[in-house]
Amino acid sequence: MTNTVSRLPALAALLFASVTGLSACGGSSDPMSAGDAGSTGDTIVVGSANFLENELLAQMYAQALESKGFDVETHLNIGSRETLFGAMKDGSIDVLPEYNGALLSYLDEDDTSGTTETVDTALGKLLPQNLTVLDPSPAQDKNTIAVSKATAEKNGLETIADLKPVAASMTFGGAPEDKTRYQGLVGLKQVYGLDFKEFTSLDTAGPLTVNALTKGTVDAAILYSTTPEIEDRGFVALTDPENVFGVQNVIPLVSSSSVPEKAQEVLNSISKDLDTDTLTALNARVQIDQDPADEVAKEWLEEKGLV
Repeated sequence: MTNTVSRLPALAALLFASVTGLSACGGSSDPMSAGDAGSTGDTIVVGSANFLENELLAQMYAQALESKGFDVETHLNIGSRETLFGAMKDGSIDVLPEYNGALLSYLDEDDTSGTTETVDTALGKLLPQNLTVLDPSPAQDKNTIAVSKATAEKNGLETIADLKPVAASMTFGGAPEDKTRYQGLVGLKQVYGLDFKEFTSLDTAGPLTVNALTKGTVDAAILYSTTPEIEDRGFVALTDPENVFGVQNVIPLVSSSSVPEKAQEVLNSISKDLDTDTLTALNARVQIDQDPADEVAKEWLEEKGLV
C-alpha cells in the first residue's frame, strides 16, 4: 500500500483538518476479476470513522473489493458521522461502514423504528437519491453505558434507569458529539430523566474513554457493545430497557452511482458472514492485542473465502 491524495479536491477541502490516515490499495492484476469490476472504470473510495472498529470494517470492504479487481482507495480515520455523511453526499467517499440505527437517528431524531427491517425501510425513504444502504449484517454494535464493577455494586446499577437517583453526582464521559446526539445525553435525558453533574469529552469508545473509566476520572461513559475492554477490564454494561440505543446493525452505505452492482454483491457477502461475536473477537485483536487492522481484516476475509 502507498500513500495517496489523488482523489477529489472536495475531499481535501472538507477533511483537511481531521484526516489522520490516508492509504490506497491498488487494483488486482487478475484480468477476469478486472473485467468484472468496472463498468465505469472509476476508483471506489472507502472511508471510515475515527474509531478502530470502523477502520477494521473499512479494511474488510476495501480488501474484498480489491481482490475482485476493483480499483480502491481508502480514506481512514476521518472523523464523526457529521463529517463523513457530507463526504458521502458530495461523492468524495463511495463506501462507508455504517450502523443503521445511528444513521437513522442522525437523519431523523424523531423516528422510533425499532427493528432492523423498519429502520432500513425508513433509511430508504430518508437518504439522498445518490446514496443507498445494502444488506444489514447480523453483527450489531450498540452504544452502551458502562460503569466500573465497583460503581455498579455501590449503587445497585443494572439498567440505565437505575442511574436516575445518582446521575446528578456523576461525571459522564463520551465523544464530543455524544453531548448533543439523541443516542447520547439528549436521549438519556428525554427518556430516562438523567442529568449528570458534568460531561467530559473523550474519544469515540476508545482508549481515552476506557482509561478514564478504569482510573475513575469519569463514573459512567458511552462504550460500544462490541468494545472488548468491557469484559477485559470487568466493566458493567447497563441494559437499555427503553431501547434508546435501538438496533445497530453494521451496514454498508454506498453511492449507488459509483459502486456497481458487482461491487455491492461483494459488500453484501461480507455482511452475510459477520456476526456480533465475531466482530467483538476481531476488535479484541485490534484494540487489546494491537494487531494491525488491515492484517486482521485480511485473515478473516481469507478464512471466509471472501478474497
